[in-house]
Amino acid sequence: MQRKAEPPAKALRTPRAAGAAGVLSALLLGGAMIQVRRAVPESPLDAAAYLADTAGRTALQVALLLLPFGGVFFLWFMGAVRDSFGMREDRFFATVFLGAGFLYVGMLFVFGATATGFMLTIEKIKSLPQSADTWHYGRYLTIALLTEYAPRMAGVFALTTTTIGTRLGILPRWLSLLGYLVGLALLLLVGGLPWVELAFPVWVLIVGVFLIVTRTNRDDLVNP
Repeated sequence: MQRKAEPPAKALRTPRAAGAAGVLSALLLGGAMIQVRRAVPESPLDAAAYLADTAGRTALQVALLLLPFGGVFFLWFMGAVRDSFGMREDRFFATVFLGAGFLYVGMLFVFGATATGFMLTIEKIKSLPQSADTWHYGRYLTIALLTEYAPRMAGVFALTTTTIGTRLGILPRWLSLLGYLVGLALLLLVGGLPWVELAFPVWVLIVGVFLIVTRTNRDDLVNP
């Protein structure tokens, strides 16, 4: 008995919404970073004054709500970037691109878990004044993850993405220059220049808008 021929498998296509993931990721991550900066002071303060700052803890709670969604949208953004590269990407740079992106998201979630633990210990410290010095450890660890380690992985991601996009002729010259400047700033200036980590979500926002525009133009050419 002759078997009926099955229809060919339909290839998966990157959804058009993937380009917008970069914009959403940039807004969520940037908002979370600003809230954390407001909530967790970088310079040592009196513990009693910090524990009395309920507005700061509210800002930190808002940041921790935004952070997971920002990380998920960033993964979508990575997928949209790889789709724009196509099959022409260099395996060396592609490996570094993926590794830096995954490490960045992983550090964001580690940072979120650390900040959550830091926030939950505040009530315990209130009831045990003799252990108030422990809040310094949580503060230093939270700030270090946000301003030292995660930004450097973000810098590597920006540099490799820019290198691949430039070699393939995908990125315009101004966007290539911006990507190299942001990557170098994140690698060399974090920890010494306040708020420099915000350069990364700004860059992601710009690249996300660029992907949306180029994808729309490409679809218009294919389907006039």
